[in-house]
Amino acid sequence: MKRTKIGLIAMVAMMLTHQANAQSTNPSDGTAAPAPEAPEAKIPLDGFDLTWMNGSDRRDSSVFHIPYFTPSIMVDNNITHSFNDPIDHTVVGSTALARNDEMVISAINLGGDFTYGNAHARIMTQFGARSQVVPRNDLSVYRGQYNLDDAYRYLNEAYAGYHFDVMYGINVDFGLFMSYIGLNSYYQEENWEYQASFTSDNTPWFFNGIRIQLFPTKYLKIEPWIINGWQSYGSFNALPGVGCNVTYTPREYFRILTNDYWGTDAAGLVGRHRFHSDNSLFLRYFNNRQSKGLSRMALTATGDVGFEQGDGVNGFTSDPVKGPAQYFASFMVYNKMWFCKNHLGWYIGGGWMTNPGRYLVLAPTGDASPLPNPSNPTQTAGTHPFSENPGDQFTGWDCSTGFSWTPNQSIEFKLEWVHRQASVNYFAGPGGVTSPSGYTYTPLTGGWAPDLVTSENRLVAAFLFRL
Repeated sequence: MKRTKIGLIAMVAMMLTHQANAQSTNPSDGTAAPAPEAPEAKIPLDGFDLTWMNGSDRRDSSVFHIPYFTPSIMVDNNITHSFNDPIDHTVVGSTALARNDEMVISAINLGGDFTYGNAHARIMTQFGARSQVVPRNDLSVYRGQYNLDDAYRYLNEAYAGYHFDVMYGINVDFGLFMSYIGLNSYYQEENWEYQASFTSDNTPWFFNGIRIQLFPTKYLKIEPWIINGWQSYGSFNALPGVGCNVTYTPREYFRILTNDYWGTDAAGLVGRHRFHSDNSLFLRYFNNRQSKGLSRMALTATGDVGFEQGDGVNGFTSDPVKGPAQYFASFMVYNKMWFCKNHLGWYIGGGWMTNPGRYLVLAPTGDASPLPNPSNPTQTAGTHPFSENPGDQFTGWDCSTGFSWTPNQSIEFKLEWVHRQASVNYFAGPGGVTSPSGYTYTPLTGGWAPDLVTSENRLVAAFLFRL
């Protein structure tokens, strides 16, 4: 009986093998038929090394290999010293820095990317000082109820979407996503410099709405937006904001892009429209990754221009009837050199900005704040608010230089010197911007006012981790 069973099994196996061989041969000459070729995957920028690029991921790959989910963990710590020595340790005019002479947990970002078939989602949380610093600049949350700044402040990316296998791909995403107007990434782990130039720090870090990414070719991305508004969780008026990013990367060492936006972002002023155009160039002009000396060199250049017009302001020119000029113009240039197989880096750069009307200037903090008082939005939070009226002038310039050490792709140490200058009193001086003692509980005397000055010099040390 055992032999019979073995014989039957062997016979069936021989028949199956013969049938498989017959199906894999060419019926005309008996030769083996070629195996069907798998369709070539169309992946934008496939094979490009973009780890050098300002505002991009420094890593060449993730260490995680988990089906359906790729985790992301980032930790951003800093300590900074202002040579103005403000008594209250407050940093004015920065979205990267919050307090002087203290070790600050600027951001802890936890989350990752989820995929199932063509469906995808990305959720990144944010904890630390940036969850307070960035949302405070969004005045749309004062419209209506439900405290959107509290509801969203611990999220910096939260969207879901679907990928269509058309051309080199089409992604349609809904939610909260990065804007990338102004060259730099929201994540300091992706930037060359730590304290961004005026151009980046005064343009949006995030949008809330719909994003469509179209990749007609391997090298081109066209990304339209339909969003609530300019770095706003909610909407200021009835109309949504609209915009588009176009990024062209014909070679791994060269990229140009433009971000363009239009919306109505002045609360209650439905006739005031805002336009903004941000344009950047990236060039890696030397590359010898294995060199123990100079291993890589690259530069970036960015120019922005925009305006607000209507309901009392008149774009680039003043008009006795339509109102004063209210516009934004800026540029910034940075250069970075890498050494020792890209483990050491030195960067230098800076920029300039003018913004009549101050509609994009980061509001000073403390008692100089012109923002609404959360307990009484009809009043400002400060008793001596920084003016942001039509026609108010503001021009600033900055420069910085710094060194970076990257032992591996997950850790980076930076030491940076920054100088910033403004045409009006803007930065925190020795007296600070909070109270005579620097503490919020100290009563304000009749003669006290925030100590704002026209310039500051500072040192920044940053410790950045990404996995």
